[in-house]
Order: sequence, then C-alpha cells, then structure tokens
Amino acid sequence: MSNQFRKLLEPGQIGNVKTKNRIFKTGAGSTLGDGSGKVSLKHKAFYGALARGGVGLIVVEAGTIDRAPEAGIASGSGTFLRFDTDEFIPSLRELVELIHNNNCPTFFQMMMGGATESAPGVQAVSSSFLTQAEVKERQPYHKAYLVDNPQSPRELTIEEIEGLVDKFALAAERASKAGFDGVEVNGGNGHLINAFISRVWNRRHDKYGYESLENRSRFLVEIVQAIKKRLGQDFVVTVNFNAAEYGIENATTLEEGLKFARIIQGAGADAILGRSHGYKDVSMDIVWPERIFIPEPPDPLPKDCDWSQYGAGAFAPIAAAIKKVVEVPILLSGRIYPELGESILRQGKADFIGMTRRLQADPELPNKLASGRADEIAPCTACSHCLESNSFRLPVVCRINADLGGEEEYVIKPANIKKKVVVVGGGPAAMEAARVAAIRGHDVSLYEKERKLGGLLPLAALVKGTEVEDIPAIVSYLNNQIRKAGVKVHLGEAFTPSIADKIKPDVVVVATGGLSVVPQIPGIYRRNVMTNTKLHRQLKMLLKLFGPNTLRWLTKFWMPLGKRVVIIGGAIQGCELAEFLVKRGRKVTIVDTAEKLCELMPIRNKIKLLKWLPKKGATLISGIKEYVEITKNGLTIVTGEGKRQTIEADTIVTALPLKPDSELFKALEGKAPEIYNIGDCREPRLIIHAIAEGNRIARAI
Repeated sequence: MSNQFRKLLEPGQIGNVKTKNRIFKTGAGSTLGDGSGKVSLKHKAFYGALARGGVGLIVVEAGTIDRAPEAGIASGSGTFLRFDTDEFIPSLRELVELIHNNNCPTFFQMMMGGATESAPGVQAVSSSFLTQAEVKERQPYHKAYLVDNPQSPRELTIEEIEGLVDKFALAAERASKAGFDGVEVNGGNGHLINAFISRVWNRRHDKYGYESLENRSRFLVEIVQAIKKRLGQDFVVTVNFNAAEYGIENATTLEEGLKFARIIQGAGADAILGRSHGYKDVSMDIVWPERIFIPEPPDPLPKDCDWSQYGAGAFAPIAAAIKKVVEVPILLSGRIYPELGESILRQGKADFIGMTRRLQADPELPNKLASGRADEIAPCTACSHCLESNSFRLPVVCRINADLGGEEEYVIKPANIKKKVVVVGGGPAAMEAARVAAIRGHDVSLYEKERKLGGLLPLAALVKGTEVEDIPAIVSYLNNQIRKAGVKVHLGEAFTPSIADKIKPDVVVVATGGLSVVPQIPGIYRRNVMTNTKLHRQLKMLLKLFGPNTLRWLTKFWMPLGKRVVIIGGAIQGCELAEFLVKRGRKVTIVDTAEKLCELMPIRNKIKLLKWLPKKGATLISGIKEYVEITKNGLTIVTGEGKRQTIEADTIVTALPLKPDSELFKALEGKAPEIYNIGDCREPRLIIHAIAEGNRIARAI
C-alpha cells in the first residue's frame, strides 16, 4: 500500500458493508441506458471497468422508482435504469454480480425528479405550486432549458406523498433482491425530496410544510424509516441532501443543515453526504464546484465553503461541520483529487471520498494509487463534456478516456501483427495514437517539428487559464505515457516523404493539425489587424520563453492589442478569446456571419458566457451579411438587417476555426501500406474529438 495515500486506501465500513478503501463512485448519472430501462452493455462496460479499477464502493446511478409520467425526466427517461417493477430485477442482478465479482460492494441510488425535471409536455409535481417564472428563477441554468414545459408544477396531496414513500420502500426491496448492498436516497439538488426540505420550494402548511425542520424533513425521514422497516435495520441506507443552499431567499442554511443531519441520523441513515446547491447567480452548477468560477465567480462566493482551490474540496468544511454533530460516517464529493482526498481524511473532515469524473477519466485510479503509479493516472481536466452528455441525455463521454460510453471493456488489446508505426505531430491526437499503438505492441516513432509536444494545447491553456480547466495536465500525462510505452520521440524533426522512403514504415498516422484561416477582407493585412496566423506565431514564440501560466499573468500588464478590440469569429475560439480580453480591460465586439455564437462550446458554458459578456460591456453581433472593409478606424460590416455599420476599434483580431491541413497526408500517398490522417488536419474540432480519433485509429492498426 502506498503510504502517501494511506488513509485513502484504508478499509472502511458503512453499516455492515465493508470497503477495501475510502474511495467511492458517487451516484451521478451516466445516461448509458438503451431505452429498455434494463442494464445495457454500456452500463456493464462502465461499471465493470470501475470495479476492476479498485474503487472501494460503487453507487449505481439513480433509477426509476415510479414510471408515472410526472415522475420526471430524471426518473422516467429512457436513458435511465428502472426498478419500478420486478421485471427489472434480473437485469440489475447481472450488474451487481459483475461488480461483486471484483470484490466491490454497490449501492443503488433512488431519487425522483422535481419541479424542473418533468418530461416534455407533462406537468411536474412538487411540494408546492410554483409559477413557471418562479421555477426558472430558481434554476436558470438547469437542464430545464432543454425542456420547454409551459405547465407549472402541481402540489402533491398527502395521499400521494404517502404513496411515494411506499414506492421508495418497494424500490429498495427490489434493489435488495437484485443483490445490492444498500441504497442511497438522493434528497439533494432540486429533486423532489429537497422540494420539501428547502423553503425555496416548500410553501405547505400541513405536516409536510415549511414551518418546522421536522415537517420539512418528514418526507425524507419516512422514506428512510419505511426502507428500514421493510428490509431490516442491517440493510444499509445512506442519504445525500442539500446541507446548505445559496443565492436566494429562504435557502437552507448550514445551521439548518446540521440539524437536518441529526434528524436524518435519527431516522436510521447509516451514512450521510451533505452537499451544496445554488440558485440564480450561484446556480446549480455549484454541484460541480469548479464551475462556479466560469466565467467569473459570484461576489461574494458562497460562505461555509473552501474556495481556495477553485472548487476542489469546496464542501470539505460542510462535511467537517456535519461530522461534529453525528456519529455515522460522512461522505464527501466535489472535484476532489487523490492528494486532497488524503489530506481531508487525515484531518478527520470526512470518512469517504467520492469521485466520479476522475474515475470516468481513469477507472484504474485506485489501483494505480495502491501500486505507487499515481503519475500514470489520466487527468480529469474539468472540460464539462461529460456534463454536456448528461444534459442532452446522450451516453457519457470523456475528453481523456475515449473508451468511456462504449460497449467494449475498457481494455487495450495486443495487436495480432506487430507493425512499424510512424505518428506525425505532437498534439493530443498524435500523442494518443502513439500511446495506444505502443501499448498494443507496435514499434512506434513520433515526429514533431517543434521542440515541445502539445500542439496548440499550450496556447489554449494561455487563453483558458489553468485554475479550472487544467489543459497542461493533458500534455504532461500523454508525454509521460508515450515515453513509458517506449515510443521513440523525435522533437524538432519534420517528417517528410524522403524519411518515409528511408525507414519504410508499415503505418503512418498524420496528425499535423489545422491551418489558420485569414478572411479575405479589404484591409486584412493592415497594421491594426492581428490575424490567426500572426497571433499564433507570436504566442508560440513567447510560449517557448514562458509557460502558459506565466505568460497569462504577464498579459494582465501588457498585450500588443489596443483598448477597443473587434473579434472576427464568434465560435468557441472567438468567444473564449473575448472572455480573456474582457478580463484584461478590453472593450470587445464579436462579429460573425453565423446566427449562433459560441458554437462547439459546452452548453452550460455557452449559456453563462453569453449572459456574462454583455454584462461586462461586450457587444455581440451575429448573422452579419458582409465584412466590407478594415480601415485605420475599425471594421465596416453590413448587418443582418442590411445596415452598413462601422465598428470603431484599435485592433481587429481574427479568431476563426482552423481548416484542415492535408498537404503532408497527400504527399505521403503510396509511401506506406497504411496512411491515416486524424485530428485537426482531417477535420478541425475539439480536443475530445482529437483524442478519440487517435485512440480509434491506434486500436484499428
């Protein structure tokens, strides 16, 4: 056992369930269902990989306790598991056996959608009636933006509430019959149980009303008690709930949360996870705490939390406070990395550390910690792609782990025939292709004309920053992995057709990146214009002298740009550049011929950024008909309404998507039996697509 992670790898116990370590996969959803409500092949691949990877406990994502339409999109959608009838027990049993065969206990999470989670066209249920305006005010960035439901949620009757308590208990019984070691009752977020606990939603005046803590928690307490009565005190029941809420009047305070924790323990819960939730400007994104900093944190930041690490471990003070008032184990989650988890456990702030996104990025994380290979863990960079998948009810995907969301076991299998493979390029597509090909046993050489690996990733890190989204970690991880796998790396050496003739590879994978696009506008080469090409050239030169973080810090004091900047290009590249410049005091205008801005950006980021930029004085002009001319005074355009307009600017910056660079790919035709082009040189997209393509091609060689 690694002494560095002694507490994290220490055995633990919740009720009568023993765990081999203190790491657990939280009940966050994967949306890997196939529409049948039964365990899919994708579920088996995902949870099988987690169990083999050595995690101490798996909380399987929330399933349906009630198939009624008003149960909500989070409880009734076809992507979710069902256990509202006995017909689903055999399917769930197969999943449990798969997990148990790897010496890992597992709980099933139970929840029911709340006021913001109704199925399309179906009236939601809640503790109380709220108008649609009130619902949207409470959850402005919630999944509800995908479901335009004009109906306000209706108030549940007492008879309906009591019926739901029975349904939770029946669902727990099915989970027990399927072999689950326990259940987790999800009383957090904006889900139905929290609609009773929180006065933000609860306006009732009966025994489930808002007048007392006992009444507000009665629904949750009755669920826990009903499960224990039906299955016995030894059947483990854990609870997660909003121990503190922020951003709106009547939100649950931590003082109330501590009292709720004692009530929940008294009801019979065997462990407690106290989480945070936000409304309005704080938004529900606080569940993924680093996201509160995108694009800029609220002022003030929510109290009671630790924001010193940009969201990592933010809720540790809340867990520590709960731990002081109850005796049952305390679970904690929220962007926690292994070193931080170890520190939290050693300080006695919590008993178990929850991870989901980090385990999605690398299911082998626990095994790697235990075997002293922490440096080989694939990093979760908080890119939001997995959250994006969940928002659109698509199978979960991961930027760094291309296997996630697939049906096959997350195992790289040896090649049947070993080949001499050349990978050309040093970006994420190239490095991933080289890594996987080498692991499969191929003889791999990588050629990169620059002196450093990473492609455009250092430039992206300069613009995005690294406090929230750690892009340099991708470069570090892949660089480390290809060298450990035995890839022969040739830096500062461009691969040419003549080299191919000399070394005679069996396979060439071309991943040389994309080309900058310079729009053909009169005046585009004026001195007040910074084209993509010119900008990339200057930044690459500076990045050779300074790392992304240092250079980003220096830009706070000086940049070769005027105070008024027009950005030509409103896709992800232009919008992220706009955020960067606004934060450095520039007056920014974005212009684009496209009708929609921030394309390719994760939807949660997009919604927030498109609200934030105008608040900070930026002007967004989409759907323009023509770029007329660039002069010393600025840019002249024709708007979508046909109006000629000159936007005054000191500097014009082009930030258009790249175009494919297929020159080398074409020049190598016939130089090897197999030639592939991947990444931006094939089709410029995002990092996640580049890595997925590199992985796919390397597995096919």
